[in-house]
Amino acid sequence: MLNKEVKIIGSGAFLPGRKLKIHQVDDVLGRIDKAPKRIINWLDRMRDLMEEMLEVDFYHYAIDPETRVFTHDNISMSVIAARQALQNANIDSSEIDFIAYGSAHQHQMPTASVRIQEELGIKHCSEISIHANCTSAYKAFLVAYDFIRLGRAKTALVLSSNISSSELRAEYYNQDIVKKEELFLRYFLSDGAGAIILQAQDNHSSPGLYIDNVYIESVGGGKPAAMSNKRPAYWMNPKEEYEKGFHHLTQLFNEKLGEHFYENGTSVFFDGLKRMVDLYKIDLTRLKYFQVNFPSKHISELVMEECEKLGIKKETLYTKMSSMGYAGPPMVFICLHKILQEENLEKGDLVLSFVTEVSKFMQAGFSLKYY
Repeated sequence: MLNKEVKIIGSGAFLPGRKLKIHQVDDVLGRIDKAPKRIINWLDRMRDLMEEMLEVDFYHYAIDPETRVFTHDNISMSVIAARQALQNANIDSSEIDFIAYGSAHQHQMPTASVRIQEELGIKHCSEISIHANCTSAYKAFLVAYDFIRLGRAKTALVLSSNISSSELRAEYYNQDIVKKEELFLRYFLSDGAGAIILQAQDNHSSPGLYIDNVYIESVGGGKPAAMSNKRPAYWMNPKEEYEKGFHHLTQLFNEKLGEHFYENGTSVFFDGLKRMVDLYKIDLTRLKYFQVNFPSKHISELVMEECEKLGIKKETLYTKMSSMGYAGPPMVFICLHKILQEENLEKGDLVLSFVTEVSKFMQAGFSLKYY
């Protein structure tokens, strides 16, 4: 059986629209002005708190700030990021023989991967679409990695995109029944897309960043969903869905979220990361960048305090959230693109990434090494 080395040969990223400050978020997403008064008053207080807690300087939305009409969708953003990655890799789209796409969730048919394939003019390739909240990008990365190292593909395009704003606009909500845990996400999430191109190599024949391992797990079997909507596993009458608010995206926060994020004195993030490090015997003494996929600088700093127990130094934390908001699943590829384009890597340097998503506490990570 073949077992090729897998190298990252190109990357791309796309952040739509101009940079927006937190006080402009309501102008673009639309103001919540029809909700119960107690909800509106709470939201006014929460906005100031979020600005202090998140430390996000800028947000990006695929919405025209003047007309409030969408300028892009998940496909068009993915294609822009993909074309940039192809240009960086100096290859033609015809060389792509596998597409792996990861997104939070999707209701479109046909699926995103084949729509991206068509837009890029690729007549024939293997493809897959994966929907698993913030672990979806990592799972797409894992599938592409395995496809290449086992000989199923030679060159893979791995993408993720997310238009959180489509679920955060004022018009999306049934404001008469909207709840607090459905509104505070308006100040967490942003829009964007990222793309990575992987290619088979014989050994480490050319310098660059290679995949050492990719890891996934779920620890949510005994935990309630901390991020969800109320849609059943079948299509509802859209009018009934709206009237009942089953389409609203909701997330537990504060003590309710912490109750399930921590167990036996440590976070599920730390426990999962430790399992990955132990399983693959990752040498953390060579760690150059640790990319943590969390929507809050505060949460990232908390888990970094735990990670010091593993020998991960705080100064290795790599996050660009303050300059672009949190785009969800594609954030991992956007940050990886930043590392590849803006940072200096030397032989032996390690890049480590890990995420805990809270819909059902799925976790994922990977380690990369520069040869």
